[in-house]
Amino acid sequence: MNRISQIELDDRNLPPPTPEIEQERRVAIFDLIEENSFQLPSRENREVPQGPYHLGLAIRDKRLVFDVETEGGGKAAEFHLSLSPFRQVVKDYYQICESYFTAVKTLPPSQIETIDMARRGIHNEGSRVLQERLEGKAEIDTDTARRLFTLICVLHFGG
Repeated sequence: MNRISQIELDDRNLPPPTPEIEQERRVAIFDLIEENSFQLPSRENREVPQGPYHLGLAIRDKRLVFDVETEGGGKAAEFHLSLSPFRQVVKDYYQICESYFTAVKTLPPSQIETIDMARRGIHNEGSRVLQERLEGKAEIDTDTARRLFTLICVLHFGG
């Protein structure tokens, strides 16, 4: 029951994503729904609503917003995170992704693999930052953090 069963991105004010970014987004959402771990921690004098949860992700007032509801539509939690800790790693991730997408079209497999390893390293760093920022708010495993980081990248730079 400690999982996300539905995710919605509030991307209404963003430009249309590139085909590559749209594919990354679709894969991240599919993989996230298939397998994830998301748990709200217990707090004094407050009962924690049971999952599975519906998660809304948005950027509002330069903050990353996690809107968590129960499957019945009740509010489970809402937290706002500063985007500052994510800015550099998201920027680095986008730059390496651009290199990767270009490399796939023109470079030999050995060079593509090197760029992909760097891309995974930056992605891991982004997921680590997310787990740190969610500490005390939600408990997520590494794979869930990686998939959520991908979605944050889509929102952060507007596709």
